[in-house]
Amino acid sequence: MAQNEQVLVVKRSVLEETGMFQGLAFDVEHRLARLFAPGTARFIPRVEAENDPNFKQLISYVLLCCNGKILSYVRGKRAGETRLVGNRSIGIGGHINPVDDMALFGDFRETYLNAVQREVEEEIHVKAGYTDRIAALINDDSNAVGAVHLGVVHIWTLNSEAVEKREQMITQMAFMTPEELLAERDTMETWAQLCLDGLTTLGNAAPL
Repeated sequence: MAQNEQVLVVKRSVLEETGMFQGLAFDVEHRLARLFAPGTARFIPRVEAENDPNFKQLISYVLLCCNGKILSYVRGKRAGETRLVGNRSIGIGGHINPVDDMALFGDFRETYLNAVQREVEEEIHVKAGYTDRIAALINDDSNAVGAVHLGVVHIWTLNSEAVEKREQMITQMAFMTPEELLAERDTMETWAQLCLDGLTTLGNAAPL
C-alpha cells in the first residue's frame, strides 16, 4: 500500500447503530442511509485504519454476473491486500480513495457509486453493458482483515462476458457457474465464501 494512501471509513459505532451483524445483511437501505449521511464517512490514512478496529474501511465488492455465471479470479502476488494473496475471489473493487469530485456532504451516495465504477475500471475493463444494484453489506469480525473492513456488495448484471483484466494481481480470471465455484469454495477468501453461501438471496435481491 502507498504510505500516504487515504481511505474512506466510518466509525464502527455508526455501523452498530444500524444493528451489528456477522456475514451478509440484506436490509441495506436503512443501513446505507446512515452510512451515507452527510459528514458520517471520512478519509483517514490507511496505515492508521488497518490497525484500528474502531473504524470500518468501506470496500466496494462487485460481483459481475452473466447468464448464470459469476466472474472469478485468483489474487496474485501484486494484490494490494497481501493477506489475501493466493485466494480465489468473486468480488472486484476495493478501497475508496479521495478524488476531486468526491464531496462528503450532499449526495454522497452518487459520488460513492462513481468511485466504485472507477475502482472496478482500475482492475478490469468491462466492455459489456450492465445494470448495477447494491444487494447486501458484508461484515466478518472473525479475522484481522474483516475486523477493519465493511463490504458493500454490488451485483453487476452484464449482457455479455466481454471483460478483460487490467491489473497483474488478477490471475486465472473466468466466468464460472455456481456449481464450479462451490467446488473451489475451500480456496476462496472469506468474503467470497459468504457471498457464495448467500447466492440465492443475493440473486433474489438482484437477479444473476
